[in-house]
Amino acid sequence: MPTAWETFPIEVRGGLVTNISPLQQGIASPGSARRLSNFEPSIEGGYKRVMGYTKYDTTTVPAYGTPVVQGSGQTGSTLIIADIFETPLVGDTLTIAGVTGTYTVAVVSFNSTSKNATLTFSTSMASSPADKAVITFTNNANLIEGLVLFNQNAIVSRGSNLWSSDGTGWIKVNTPSYGTVLVNGGSQTGTSLVVDGLTGTPQQGDTFTIAGVQKVYAIVSSVTVTSGGATLTISPTLASSPADNAAITFRSSGCPNSTKMRFERYDFTGTSSLVGVDGANLPFKYSGSTFSTISSAPADVLGADHVSQFKNHLFFANGTNLTFTAPYSDTDFSAANGAGTINLSHIVTGMIVFREQLIIFSTNQIHRLIGNTISDFQLQPISSDIGCIRTDTIQEVGGDIAFLGPDGVRLLSATDKIGDFGFAIASRPIQSEVESLVSSNTSFSSCVIRSKNQYRLFGYAANKTNETAGGVLATQFADQTADGMAWAELSGILSYVADSIYSTAGTTETILFANRDGYVYRLESGNSFDGRAISAEYFTPHIPVSDPRIRKTFYKLTTFVNPEGSVSGVVSPQLNFGQIGIIQPAQIALENTADSPFFYGAATYGTATYGGKLTYSFTSQLVGSGFTVSLQYSFQSITPPFSLDAITIEYLNNDRQ
Repeated sequence: MPTAWETFPIEVRGGLVTNISPLQQGIASPGSARRLSNFEPSIEGGYKRVMGYTKYDTTTVPAYGTPVVQGSGQTGSTLIIADIFETPLVGDTLTIAGVTGTYTVAVVSFNSTSKNATLTFSTSMASSPADKAVITFTNNANLIEGLVLFNQNAIVSRGSNLWSSDGTGWIKVNTPSYGTVLVNGGSQTGTSLVVDGLTGTPQQGDTFTIAGVQKVYAIVSSVTVTSGGATLTISPTLASSPADNAAITFRSSGCPNSTKMRFERYDFTGTSSLVGVDGANLPFKYSGSTFSTISSAPADVLGADHVSQFKNHLFFANGTNLTFTAPYSDTDFSAANGAGTINLSHIVTGMIVFREQLIIFSTNQIHRLIGNTISDFQLQPISSDIGCIRTDTIQEVGGDIAFLGPDGVRLLSATDKIGDFGFAIASRPIQSEVESLVSSNTSFSSCVIRSKNQYRLFGYAANKTNETAGGVLATQFADQTADGMAWAELSGILSYVADSIYSTAGTTETILFANRDGYVYRLESGNSFDGRAISAEYFTPHIPVSDPRIRKTFYKLTTFVNPEGSVSGVVSPQLNFGQIGIIQPAQIALENTADSPFFYGAATYGTATYGGKLTYSFTSQLVGSGFTVSLQYSFQSITPPFSLDAITIEYLNNDRQ
């Protein structure tokens, strides 16, 4: 029997694996993980604790657009407000410009036709507000329903309105422009208004004001424009008769009843543009300065759920219909000019352009569209029994398409054979975790972190909080193979919508997400979850070290790390699978500040000194003996990211039992 200590080295790699037996995992993959939360398998080696997130903009996205008081002279505890497209919630709080105090909504009555709401407060107003006085809701409870990065700004949908921010405040996007619109003729009364000067077609639901006339008005029926003139049917009734040539100012073109908004960036004319769909309304387009509804869209496009740009056409998916515009146009749906419609047999759940073809997903089928124009477009099947069961999970990562199928996250990969594809189940190593994620959430979002070859999938449900939110991430180490994906779990990131993009220079990657608290957050930013400590765990498999039937006495543990700053955590050795009756070793602290280094941004001038060094390895005494050992690392702190690189265990073999 040897009497000298031996060293067992563990290369930390392989990611989370939960689909094999504990002993098999400990023998075959001692550097893999049976628990890996908020650590990412890193392309630089080891497991790196994830970076944090910070607020993209320190102000919240307005909850209900730009509502204002609907008419002067209102008193007491009841107030009518206008230019609002969603029903405020009981319990919402708000302020009224020019009126002292904050008011809590006790009762709500919403008029979807007039785009106004009657609010009853728990207390009376301190004074009578002016007509069109600004209403500011001060709480946040409704979802941010859409998020996209466009022209280096975040564009979001909330409260049936669109907003843009460069990080320094939110600017309303959905203000339509129809030219210099004027009242055509004086002495008009009632619920119709004749106007002229139109260069576009106002839409049902648009809101506007009239110079010299109180209140905000909504268009309640479709509009026909002839030679720049139209008769608008409006609500409410005109408060007074406007003067001839009184200016019409359009305020909002809302997108009510949407559940999630999806976007596509495109450039047909040399100007970057954005198109959006929300499953309920006509699509819109935005150039960065001009917003307009695509009113020329046919009935098949009304309520489209998905949009994609392919071969200089815009493709809109609505149910089983796939409608596309004429080439190089975002508004031309004329078949004579090259537009058309393709009928599918199943409801579309997502689209993505992949290697000169448009991949079209439904719940149990996948098709591809090849060709360039209506004359040679061909719809070809890829799979007749596999599809994407959850929208917003489709992403291209490392040259493959990741999506959530009925049996987990799959990779759609091109093969060497032309027109052939692979469908490997990439998430097989964490099948139970993915099934739990799917069953416990009602909506999903996803993004890629290109600089890390990483795919992230987030779950969302109304009952989830930041603390209970979950997700998974996968780092791809080899293209076009499911075996090249290493997995981990995510916790503490509540995401309903997400997007990521490189800057125009291709040097900076921005990853954003949002939920229901009104803020947009930037991932890969900071050392905390917006001020909350990041909880990260890595549990090794139950490692037999040598022979699983020989008892070992463990003497020393060395953990090698690659720190970027301070590291603070603990490791808890667990012997013999944690069986009851086994005396377990004591918890061991891991602190790398023994040499008293100081960090930029945290040091105090005059007291900090240069020259301190970080500790790159932690050596601790182990006390205990057993057949197997698992090392359970836990970290919960606000510190810079660090990597766990390797582990060594020094031990002595004892008797066979």
